[in-house]
Amino acid sequence: MLALLVAVLGAACTADAAPRVEGQLVLDGVPEIPAEVAARTAQYENVRSADLVGWLPKGVGLMINTRFAETTQLHTVAGPGMARKQVTFFNEPVGNVGWDPEGDGATFVYGRDVGGGEAWQLFRFDRLSGRSTLLTDGTSRNEMGPWATTGDRFAFSSTRRNQKDFDLYVMDAADPASARRVLDVEGQWNVLDWSADDTRLLVRQYISAAHARLYVLDLGSSQLTEVAPSSTPVTWDEAAFAPGDAAIFATTDGGGEFRRLVRVELAANATKVLTADIPWDVEALVMAPDQRQLAFTVNEGGRGAVYVVPTSAPERRKRLAIPLGVPGGAAFDAPGKRLALSLSTAQAPTDVYVIDLTTQKSTRWTESEVGGLDTSQFVVPELVTIKSFDGLGIPAWVYRPSAPKGPSPVVISIHGGPESQARDSFVGSFQYWVNELGLTVVVPNVRGSTGYGRTYLTRDDGRKRMDSVNDIGAVLDWIGTQPTLDASRVGVTGGSYGGFMVLASLVAFPERLSCGIDSVGISNFVSFLENTDAYRRDLRRAEYGDERDPAMRAFLQEVSPLTNVGKIVDPLFVIQGRNDPRVPMSEAEQIVSAVRGKGHDVWYLLANDEGHGFKRKSNRDVLTRATTMFLERYLIGGGATPVPPAR
Repeated sequence: MLALLVAVLGAACTADAAPRVEGQLVLDGVPEIPAEVAARTAQYENVRSADLVGWLPKGVGLMINTRFAETTQLHTVAGPGMARKQVTFFNEPVGNVGWDPEGDGATFVYGRDVGGGEAWQLFRFDRLSGRSTLLTDGTSRNEMGPWATTGDRFAFSSTRRNQKDFDLYVMDAADPASARRVLDVEGQWNVLDWSADDTRLLVRQYISAAHARLYVLDLGSSQLTEVAPSSTPVTWDEAAFAPGDAAIFATTDGGGEFRRLVRVELAANATKVLTADIPWDVEALVMAPDQRQLAFTVNEGGRGAVYVVPTSAPERRKRLAIPLGVPGGAAFDAPGKRLALSLSTAQAPTDVYVIDLTTQKSTRWTESEVGGLDTSQFVVPELVTIKSFDGLGIPAWVYRPSAPKGPSPVVISIHGGPESQARDSFVGSFQYWVNELGLTVVVPNVRGSTGYGRTYLTRDDGRKRMDSVNDIGAVLDWIGTQPTLDASRVGVTGGSYGGFMVLASLVAFPERLSCGIDSVGISNFVSFLENTDAYRRDLRRAEYGDERDPAMRAFLQEVSPLTNVGKIVDPLFVIQGRNDPRVPMSEAEQIVSAVRGKGHDVWYLLANDEGHGFKRKSNRDVLTRATTMFLERYLIGGGATPVPPAR
């Protein structure tokens, strides 16, 4: 069957195929998709997931976000295993949800953009009428913040003043005209919590993945007071007022490699570390409504743990019994007796669980469909450490086929960010590639990834950029030592920064790779920094370097794939959303044009109604099928004979 399909694909792929339009997709150089490919991918295309939004007011159930048609929408679930009741029915995905904690749940506020452009607008939704009211200006980017304890207003951040800086606002959701700008800022800021008397806000200034500041804003005087100021860059992530408002609980890497849970006495700026014995990052922090306890998650090398502690005695923490996987958003019910959370495992997509905090019994409230597939056949990855060129250990997840017929072809999948991390969670494409195509998938967390300490995070900053590319060289070396892997058939794939890594790997290792798939990737750091949305530009300069400095500009040009395009000779598939505000479409267009200008074929898939990644099911279905065709032709089928690099 495989040989027949490869033959069909070979016949269908013509170098001079004219671009064609299918709905909102433009397929340029992508051959017609045979019916048998669509049939084989259909089950995996119908895998769903469910993410927790929160407990509904008055304890009447949960709100979740899941997809039953084209995009993810809001649903309610009254109890474990009960039917999901859809609440919103929009063409665009819905998220960024909040509501009055003292209300009856008849209204809530949510965020929605258009076509993946990320200009999020906030709306008030009336559940009785099913109608929405626009609360923001319709053009800026807005990010939902917490509600006041009295429930009469909420905080949010918005770029409405200049389309660049995230000023802080307070608004009565019943009256859009009540929006009041409470702090003018420069850069990216967000609101984390309200004091119990609603007179102060806990706010964060995000400078980079390794640097953030925490402040208390007095709403009456507009006075901004920094929490525990540091003479060296540290990061603050989650934070909440402690009972009485004289202290806060927060997560920070100040004084250590990893983010730890701390308590800070505000008047004295006295910080007490509460998790010094946990050698991993503390991530999410959730306060119970009555402030008597809080929950936090820990990233244990890519897997997750959840703890609950009483706020009056945080040393008495309790680790909850949850399935092995990656916990996501969490929320206490109003009495503080149950904790709901999202959880993804390698063998199951994200679903919502509720833990009884007295008995520690975990109950699965949702069970998302997996296209009729047997989840017990899904692969659990092996965690390995690969020694890089300088002796640094690179963690990598390895998904292996259960019954390989000889050494298997390999796909190296590189995450974006770069300040992100591949974790032991469900990835449908990996399961498809392993179980249906017989590929081994290697997912490295190259230097610059989060989850392994502050030093590891900053090992690729600025002029150290290409060290992360050399980590892929070490992965290729490791593949060559594995008798079950075929080092002559290795492809590389990645999105966003991972897309840059794909292109850079094709430049650095053309003779060792068979093909590459670049999704919304950076092809030239200078043009990227000049064209990414204004609100992100300084954040990215902190990571990649400032292109306005002549010496750094020359370095960024030197290491950019576009500068070295003559070395890209392996088959390339480029995927892009027209409305992407992060990595603009020009990054894809220029690399496609340049590679074709060197006489090489490129498959190019452009979605006119998407942004930074495909969110619509119909678009993702085509992407899945086209990716299958590409891998079967150029990786499994052996691909074209490599062409020597242009001189």
